[in-house]
Amino acid sequence: MADRELDDGVAVGAAAELLGVTVRTLHHWDEIGLASPSVRTTSGYRRYTGADLQRLHRIVAYRGAGLGLDAIREVLDDATAEIGATLREQRSRLAERIHDLQQLDERLQRMTEAHERGILLSDDEQSATFGADWDPRGSGRARVVWGNSPQWAQFAERSASRTRAQWQSLSDTMSTLQRDLSDALDQGVAPGSPEANALVERHREVFSHFFPLTRQMQVCLGRMFDSDPGFSAHYDRIRAGLASWFRQIIDESARTHGIDPDTAIWQ
Repeated sequence: MADRELDDGVAVGAAAELLGVTVRTLHHWDEIGLASPSVRTTSGYRRYTGADLQRLHRIVAYRGAGLGLDAIREVLDDATAEIGATLREQRSRLAERIHDLQQLDERLQRMTEAHERGILLSDDEQSATFGADWDPRGSGRARVVWGNSPQWAQFAERSASRTRAQWQSLSDTMSTLQRDLSDALDQGVAPGSPEANALVERHREVFSHFFPLTRQMQVCLGRMFDSDPGFSAHYDRIRAGLASWFRQIIDESARTHGIDPDTAIWQ
């Protein structure tokens, strides 16, 4: 742009194009007194002089560095302002923001992986945590079946923030419950008895660490524990007949809460 043209002043549209900002932005800066056109033509139009454009260029530069408009005003108008100190402070705030964004990115990564993998432990870690009989491919198969369900999403959301120590604690709690179920069967605890119902409630409480488990959903799990070859073999390895008895005590507990096990659905 020629010096003569700058001396005569530049219209707001041309100034906006020169600076790479919008006309609306220049109007806003004018309204708040940050940068205003200094001259007015005989026709009444306001125009930016060369000095005005120099100020605007500085505003754009500092805004690009992340300073707020109040900080920019101080840098430009306060003769006592230390620009270096202001920029160092901005860098400090930026470093904090970068740290927060890195943490957010890590949380998003874990959430993504949890939705895709389920349990965020290596195969060796899973075997060490859940026992030698544990199949690390199990959560992958579960995702194929349940991946579009709200329960899988809830499982993944909790898995994303769960540490190996927390998985170990949960595994130990589940193992203790399974031993207590086996002992109760050995002792002849009858389905529908207070002792059996207490074990069913413990199971629902422990399982709800994965996702909220309603009593109707628990009935559906009981059916699966008894009918699915993999689950029934797991429970029957703990104690012969445990899978069938476990289903029975779940069904009888459900009846005490007005639920017909024969018609219970996953809800």
